[in-house]
Amino acid sequence: MKEDDRYLRLAIAAAKEAGRIQMLHFGHSHPVEYKGEFNPVTEVDRLCERAIVKMISDAFPSHDILTEESPFEGKGSPWKWIIDPLDGTTNYFHGFPCFCVSIGLEVEGEVKMGVVYVPPLNELFHAEKGKGAFLNGERTVVSRVDRLRKSLLCTGFPYDVHEQVDFYLRYFRQFLTKSFAIRRPGSAAVDLSYLAAGRFDGFWEFKLHAWDVAAASLMITEAGGKVTDLQGRPFNIDSEEILASNGFIHQEMLQAIQEIDTR
Repeated sequence: MKEDDRYLRLAIAAAKEAGRIQMLHFGHSHPVEYKGEFNPVTEVDRLCERAIVKMISDAFPSHDILTEESPFEGKGSPWKWIIDPLDGTTNYFHGFPCFCVSIGLEVEGEVKMGVVYVPPLNELFHAEKGKGAFLNGERTVVSRVDRLRKSLLCTGFPYDVHEQVDFYLRYFRQFLTKSFAIRRPGSAAVDLSYLAAGRFDGFWEFKLHAWDVAAASLMITEAGGKVTDLQGRPFNIDSEEILASNGFIHQEMLQAIQEIDTR
C-alpha cells in the first residue's frame, strides 16, 4: 500500500470514529464550557479529539498534530495533521444536525489531503492533491452558476460578531442584495465541502483558523473551484479570511467586496 493511501485510510477511519462518538451523544444534554465569552467547547469535542489524536499518533508517532482544543507542540515534522474534532459545536449542543469532523494533512507547508465527515447525513467528503474531490466515493465538481445574481451563497459569523456587528452586516447586506440567496448553517467545514459538491456557489467568512479550512479548501480547488483571501490574493490556511467560489462568480464577488471597502 502506498504511503498516501495509508494517510487517507487513516483520516477516514479517524473521522468516522469521531463521527460515531458524536452521534452516540447527540441529542443529549451536555455541559458547555467557554474558551472565550462566546466560544463553546463540550466534552464530546474532547472525546473526539482524543480518539483522532490517538489513532494518528499510534500510526505515525513522529508527525505533528494541530487541533482546535489543545496547544500545539510541534516536533518539527514535515507532516502536520490539522484537525477540528467537532466543527459546529454550537449546533451540536443545541441539537441542530449540522456539524462535522475535519482532518487535513499538510506536507512541507502544503495541504495534500483532506477529509470532512458529516455524521448526521453519513456524508464523507475527501480530496487528495491532484486527484480530485469526492463525496462517498463519487467525484464532485463545483456548480456552473456564472452570475452572482443567480448564486446561492453561504457564510458564517465569528464568535465575536457581537463586538463588530455593523462591520459584518456590511458584507452580509452587500451580498444579500447582489445574490439570489444566502445561507448560514454554522459549520465552515460543512459549508466549504458543500461548495465543492456544487450545493453552494460562493462563500466568505472572517476569523477562521487552519483547522476550519485546511481539509475543505483543498476539496474546492480539487473540484474545480477557486479559493483566495477577500482581496483576491492566494489563499493561505493561516489567513483569517477566505473567499471561495465555483470560480465563475469569483470576480463578481471580489468586485462586490471592493465596493464595500471603498465606500
